[in-house]
Amino acid sequence: MGLPGPELTDGLRDLIRRVQPGGFIFFTRNMAEASQFHELVRECAGLLDHPGIMTVDQEGGRVSRLAVMGERPPSGEDLARAAKDEWFHEHGKLTGRLMSLVGLNLDLAPVLDFAPRERAGIDNSLAGRCFGENPKEVVRRAGEFLRGMQEEGVKGTGKHFPGYTFCGIDPHGDLPLVSRTRQQIEKEELEVFREMGNRCDAIMVGHAQFPAWGENSGPASLNRDIVTGLLKETMGYRGLVMTDDLEMGAIANRYGSAEASRQAIRAGEEIVLICHNPACVEIARDALVEMPEKDWGGAVERVKAFSQKLNPPPEKFDLQNWSQVNEEIAGLRRRVSRSTT
Repeated sequence: MGLPGPELTDGLRDLIRRVQPGGFIFFTRNMAEASQFHELVRECAGLLDHPGIMTVDQEGGRVSRLAVMGERPPSGEDLARAAKDEWFHEHGKLTGRLMSLVGLNLDLAPVLDFAPRERAGIDNSLAGRCFGENPKEVVRRAGEFLRGMQEEGVKGTGKHFPGYTFCGIDPHGDLPLVSRTRQQIEKEELEVFREMGNRCDAIMVGHAQFPAWGENSGPASLNRDIVTGLLKETMGYRGLVMTDDLEMGAIANRYGSAEASRQAIRAGEEIVLICHNPACVEIARDALVEMPEKDWGGAVERVKAFSQKLNPPPEKFDLQNWSQVNEEIAGLRRRVSRSTT
């Protein structure tokens, strides 16, 4: 679940204790400064009766939530132009160190979509975020980023399965239609997920419709043939599977929180992301409780197993280390900038 601001209210505390979410996703609206944010993460973790997933979108470039409290890392596109694989590894290590200091244990990164030159300028949410122009570049560089981050104790999420590369519109606004054949998708988009899948701790399934799985297949995130049939059974993925935010226009324009959550769990996801409205979290939880336990019991057990491997938030905030890591991030950004100008 997401939270509306930098502090919890008594009402939110009661909701969290009652609902017991699998964890929390944080945004810049939750961050006033680093020590405050660390305390918020710790308080959220303390309200759960299980280890919590504490996550954020910290990719680099414009999708760098923690930059509101420090330095902005280079974007995936800037790193790709620099074409130094060791910098992707360094970026991953710095990301892991930074996140750990404020108690975050799962990054919603790396982006595993690619950015062909001929699709430059299309507003499909990916501008500046991709690690390369083709699948092979993304596999190599995302692997380095992920390795660096995992070395620092932070887990990584590959996104957006089965691929946003050929979306024509931004799914934050409405549902994209990806008119690609299965053969095309298998050859390109899925190449990255085949190579990277089980190196990622989690996979995020995107909100796009793929007629290759049926004219009325609906969003991939709610489609059992894609989530369970393709990702888990055909491709053999064994990690955690989550939806993209169910409050994005691609979903919210068509489904309420209750129905979207039911469909996501039936499709095979273990985590549903509801990033903005806490009331929707309770609606979703109540809808899932009404389902037969056979529909959600396995998901709960997999989330529990995943959570046992997560690092808890540190008891104290280390300002000196925070400042040091941010200086190193600024240094990496300057090196990348010099190499591409």
